[in-house]
Amino acid sequence: MPQYVQFRLPDVGEGLTEADIVAWQVAVGDTVTVNQNIVEIETAKSLVELPSPYAGVVTELLAEVGDTVEVGTPIITVDTDPGGQAPDGGASDSSEFTQATGEQAPDGAASDAAVSPSATGEQAPAGEADETSGGVLVGYGTKSASPTRRPRKSAAAAPEDGATSSAGAPPTAGAAAAPASPAQPRTAPGAPAPAQAPPSGASERSVHVLAKPPVRKLAKDLGLDLNRVPGTGPGGIITRADVLSAAERSAPENYVKHRDDDRPWLDGGTVSANGRQTRVPVRSVRARTAEAMVASAFTAPHVTVFVTVDVTKTMRLVERLKGDRDFADVRVTPLLIAAKALVLAIRQHPMISAAWDDETQEIVYKHYINLGIAAATPRGLIVPNIKDAHRLSLHELAVEIANLTTTARAGKTQPADMADGTVTVTNVGIFGIDTGTPILNPGESAILALGAIDQRPWVHKGKIKPRWVTQLALSVDHRLVDGELASRVLHDVARVMEEPSQGLVWG
Repeated sequence: MPQYVQFRLPDVGEGLTEADIVAWQVAVGDTVTVNQNIVEIETAKSLVELPSPYAGVVTELLAEVGDTVEVGTPIITVDTDPGGQAPDGGASDSSEFTQATGEQAPDGAASDAAVSPSATGEQAPAGEADETSGGVLVGYGTKSASPTRRPRKSAAAAPEDGATSSAGAPPTAGAAAAPASPAQPRTAPGAPAPAQAPPSGASERSVHVLAKPPVRKLAKDLGLDLNRVPGTGPGGIITRADVLSAAERSAPENYVKHRDDDRPWLDGGTVSANGRQTRVPVRSVRARTAEAMVASAFTAPHVTVFVTVDVTKTMRLVERLKGDRDFADVRVTPLLIAAKALVLAIRQHPMISAAWDDETQEIVYKHYINLGIAAATPRGLIVPNIKDAHRLSLHELAVEIANLTTTARAGKTQPADMADGTVTVTNVGIFGIDTGTPILNPGESAILALGAIDQRPWVHKGKIKPRWVTQLALSVDHRLVDGELASRVLHDVARVMEEPSQGLVWG
């Protein structure tokens, strides 16, 4: 017989409580196999594809695209025995139903289970609502585990205990139609009737605006409030030209031009009536980033040290590696050299690789380097990290950086890739910025910012020459790293950037 199982939304990260449904990859009636990707979800950290733990036929999707679902909530129902024959009693009453655990109902449970009160029209006694609506009776589980609302009580509600209707008789048409009209507010005898509210989207003065019906309709179609449109017609009447002019002024594209596909930050937002604002709910990566940055900025005391360095030899090395056949399969940039320099500097000063544990009031020194690379994506800034970066050669580090950034921009970074970072490097120079004061990634004690690299007049060997120069900024958690240690680490990073051969000595 049919076997219905529900797959509950799992915790795909570390303590995540909810996720957004981004896209279903299956539909009702599709046949799925074990480990087939069925849905793409967006957590507070990344986009994740969930595989099916069951093989069978999809019978119901319990969440829609765009819904925010809590961990543990059923999201899909699968019939794992679609070819099974239902008994004479009907499949709907006898098919066994299980939750995401996959456990089958015991034999004979269907015959012993009580019929849901909702099936007979009787109300469940107090204290049993959870068993009949939220819970599942063995053999009689509801097909959808999504929460349902109790029907609203109306003037034609069922009689109180003791007054019963004809057994099994359905409510009459008159009784069913009674609650259709909304209850009117009571007024005292002789009192004037309350004024009716204006239609939705209209202001209190909209009925007094001077405009002809076709103009009113045009304004409504354009989402304009006529109260905000100045009238230039006779006696202040609003003309069609006034409405079109107001619509042109209020269009968002009127002050910033964008391609239609170049505004992902507006996805899921609500546009105001005049088109001048869009409100977007804070969720997923943006919400997580905001929480992390606030916690970091107001928990860890930040100190930032700066240095300006001649990186002419680094730029020569980059150009030389671009023509090296051993690096033909990767992209070589100054960020690669800066990342390697940071790893080498930390190996010279391993005490900077630490974290502050608030719960135990301990300092956790990490004997490894998980190098985070700040990646700007359409969904917001994320910081995946390269595990054990201190074990990688320059070429291997270049490969990992390329894979990391490509995955991040595609929105496929997994939560595990962003966990347990020790230090981060961010490249603000690609935006033409000299430097900045980066905020620490939570759980880390240092973050390096690489500024723009430009040719500037520089004193080199006693003469002023054009040299490639950049600024480096290192922010640290002052609870763990004092000014001396921060300065030594940044000095060593600058030393490798100025003279890359120094890396051979430390590497």
